[in-house]
Amino acid sequence: MKKILAVLTIASALLLTGCSQSNEAAIVGDFKITQTELQSSIDSVVAERTEVDTSQMQLETGEGLNRGQLRFKILMHTFDEIAKELKIEVTSSEITAKKSELIQSVGGEAELPKNLVNAAIAKQDFDAYVRAIVISEQISAALAASGVPEAEVSPRVGELLSAKTKSLGVTVNPRYGVWDNEVGDVVASNVTGDAVVPSNK
Repeated sequence: MKKILAVLTIASALLLTGCSQSNEAAIVGDFKITQTELQSSIDSVVAERTEVDTSQMQLETGEGLNRGQLRFKILMHTFDEIAKELKIEVTSSEITAKKSELIQSVGGEAELPKNLVNAAIAKQDFDAYVRAIVISEQISAALAASGVPEAEVSPRVGELLSAKTKSLGVTVNPRYGVWDNEVGDVVASNVTGDAVVPSNK
């Protein structure tokens, strides 16, 4: 599961700036991720941790968990936008088949909750996650078919994610952090409480 998650987090230059809207955690183009929606996923992740043995896991908490969940949602929506642009259609049967494959790969239904917790994926977000995997695999297959060497496929997908996010334009509410181009992630905001600081395109 972690290896699959890594495929979905390879974008290295997402453009995240600050947004001051009251109930918006982030805006991706015209798409709004509300703080309510984000908090729902965060609460679910935390609650689901109580249902499994986490003693051997290194889990994010607090602001780190908040930033991770926000980044996850931004990436999931970006994959959807790429699918629209490339006219990639994901059917319910494809999602069902991929879910079955993932569940088998982690040892069956009984092991799924533990793996979702370890990957910080709320059960309610599992379908979106699977959909993004299907989209990513279709893009990867198309790249490979066009002659892109296998070692370059994942970096190309990352470049596509980065380019799409930049073209859409993304802002993030400062309460969750800011985008750091050097580390390629959402990082903690500075302590001065600066409002909106746009990243350079």
